Amino acid sequence: MLYLLVALGAYLLGSIPSGYLIGKSRGVDLRTQGSGNIGSTNALRVLGKKWGYLCFALDAGKGVLSVLLAKYAFAPAVGLDPVTSSIVAAVCTVLGHNFPVWLKFRGGKGVATSAGAVIGLFPLVVFVGSVLVWVITFKITRIVSVASMLGAISLSLALVVLWLLHSSGVVLPQVVIGVALSAMMIWRHRSNIGRLIAGTEPRFEKRSR
Repeated sequence: MLYLLVALGAYLLGSIPSGYLIGKSRGVDLRTQGSGNIGSTNALRVLGKKWGYLCFALDAGKGVLSVLLAKYAFAPAVGLDPVTSSIVAAVCTVLGHNFPVWLKFRGGKGVATSAGAVIGLFPLVVFVGSVLVWVITFKITRIVSVASMLGAISLSLALVVLWLLHSSGVVLPQVVIGVALSAMMIWRHRSNIGRLIAGTEPRFEKRSR
């Protein structure tokens, strides 16, 4: 029952639709603009950099806060295992973001929220490595979806390597959850994959001054 409370609390925190609320504050429904997604990428395209970055920060913050609260506050207070609690929180926060009950389960793709969960759940080197892969891929391709998917794959590979090397205290459950989060993120990008195959996936072009 206590782990169910962790799961429910994390889901509700993750289900706060940051992009949707930011859009509404600007008189825009992101579900009807751009790609129709409430994530930070669509917010960036439709509302501009300031609001897109704010959306990313809020979505990532949900992931960080959920994991840290479960690991360092709730678990010690009620006698739960901190690692298990943080894993449950990470997964359910991303599920809440991807499938928010308030928006008929139509949410974002989980990139920012997963990134936040990674910060709280895994060694910092895993997060930094994934970010570097994202940045390099984006600089080369200018396609956010490609950068996000390769960043997710690099996260899984890094966790597997660290676990095999018995490094940074990475344990098997963390590897399994890391791979599951990456797989979920890639699955949420299936429409992008279709557009990539068709050659119609939009790029972020640099604007002239």
